[in-house]
Amino acid sequence: MKYIVVLGDGMADEPIEELGGKTPLEYADTPTMDKYSKMSEIGMVHTIPEGMSPGSDTANLAVLGYNPRQYYTGRSPLEALSIGVDMKTTDVALRCNIVTVSTDDKPYEEKTIIDHSSSEISTEDAAILLDAVRKELENDTYKFYVGTSYRHLTIWDKGEVVPLTPPHDILGKVIGEYLPQDAVLREMMKKSYDILSNHPINVERMKKGLNPANSIWFWGAGTKPCVTSFEEKNHKKGVMISAVDLLKGIAVGAGMKVVVVEGADGSLHTNYEGKADAAIKALLSDGYDFAYIHVEAPDEMGHQGSYERKIQAIQFLDERIIKRVIDAFEKSGEDFRMLIMPDHPTPVRLRTHTSNPIPYMLYDSSDKKNGTLDYNEKCGKESGIFVEEGYTLINRLFEK
Repeated sequence: MKYIVVLGDGMADEPIEELGGKTPLEYADTPTMDKYSKMSEIGMVHTIPEGMSPGSDTANLAVLGYNPRQYYTGRSPLEALSIGVDMKTTDVALRCNIVTVSTDDKPYEEKTIIDHSSSEISTEDAAILLDAVRKELENDTYKFYVGTSYRHLTIWDKGEVVPLTPPHDILGKVIGEYLPQDAVLREMMKKSYDILSNHPINVERMKKGLNPANSIWFWGAGTKPCVTSFEEKNHKKGVMISAVDLLKGIAVGAGMKVVVVEGADGSLHTNYEGKADAAIKALLSDGYDFAYIHVEAPDEMGHQGSYERKIQAIQFLDERIIKRVIDAFEKSGEDFRMLIMPDHPTPVRLRTHTSNPIPYMLYDSSDKKNGTLDYNEKCGKESGIFVEEGYTLINRLFEK
């Protein structure tokens, strides 16, 4: 038996008036999920522990079977593992997004945050911009490291885990009241605008109609993590397939193999087929038991507030990953169990995450159900199955 999680980040949502009161998951054309949901267990699961922030960090830890209350030490330290930064116990890691703030002549504190991803900036462009920031701001206390796209890392030597606001939580808002209370962090963010606002890359981006990547934004502070080995915990040899440093960092901490897929970039037009093929190879050829296929696109489209593009991301997930993986397994004759789910909702109305329960679909090729439910939020609630502690859901996947 082989085991697969297909994780559509932020895929869950709310009913949308323009979609006739349906959610993007309910509205999307998903023939593969529609077919196999009738043969699957459909239910709801709560991945965010009460009182914890609804982030992809806590949620994906839970999906992988790690109780966030026990294992979570902050988002950025997990990303540091992926980037290859060996943190000291006295270090504090900070996510260092390259964001878009308004280009008006107002003081920095009165600017508005426009885009947390700077039009999904490429890693190549972002690396050049971060290098410009590094030359001006880096010192023995604060070190900057390149990540992926807009997602980068700062290590604060002998730092503090200070409260910081995620930029995707305040899109469209004036930033003043959300800036760090720590004077040094706040001043670095202000100076970064002066460094980046007229950088040649941003001049060219604006000519092309793209948002300028004109400020850094600190958030997600945390200390060095300690995650139990996934193989020791579950007796399964696993691989992680994701474009996102957070997920790759969790995998590194858990001793899972990280598979790098060319063209996988966390965007709407990521390499879906490459991710599917990497999972197929790992499970059917390379001797692995478990594959975690993470797709960032639905979450990004939710943050952009676009239900049209979110629907497209869900349809790509169905046709270009789920169908491809199932077809390969059915051709091979190998039995498999597949868990399809988001990690948390990212409603397009809010453009940020919520802690609400999410629907899951668990298919077993050796034990096909005879049901009637589709896979979406509405049917998940109708099923009557509810998993309160999200970190226990993986036990249902591995129960046979």
